[in-house]
Amino acid sequence: MKLNSASLLCRDRVGGLIFLIFCLTYGYQTTLIPSYPGDEYAPFTARTLPWMLTSAGVLLSLLLIVTAQPNEKSGATLDFDWRLLITFILLMTAYGFGLTWVGFILATSLFLLAGFWVLGERRKSVLLGASFPFVTAFWLLLTKGLDIYLEPGYLFLSL
Repeated sequence: MKLNSASLLCRDRVGGLIFLIFCLTYGYQTTLIPSYPGDEYAPFTARTLPWMLTSAGVLLSLLLIVTAQPNEKSGATLDFDWRLLITFILLMTAYGFGLTWVGFILATSLFLLAGFWVLGERRKSVLLGASFPFVTAFWLLLTKGLDIYLEPGYLFLSL
């Protein structure tokens, strides 16, 4: 196989490099997880699963980099809807800020509602039925079933 600049910078290879950087950064962050006394003898600690995820991610990204095909050969879609991408990035940013202020249930429900709207869904039954009840059920499962703390939001804490 002859390598040229187009085949070196194909979509799969660039994606693999981005994923490799993400995994290595995540792997570095796993080293910062504190260990408890006696963890050195435990077979499974707080670092075990993140380390396994890092290893799998690094392995898969290296596999993607090595086996990447040129864009014409892999059938990659090169035209991209940048407006939709930017809209979702703005929505996720607003969700991040809104989560702190209005809490998990309201912020996540509004994020899903707006996300479905941006993707073209206009039926009110789907917009409202897939966002608020799903998020409420998910919140109940996490907080009541698994005893996981979720952000209540400054707005509700001040009431």
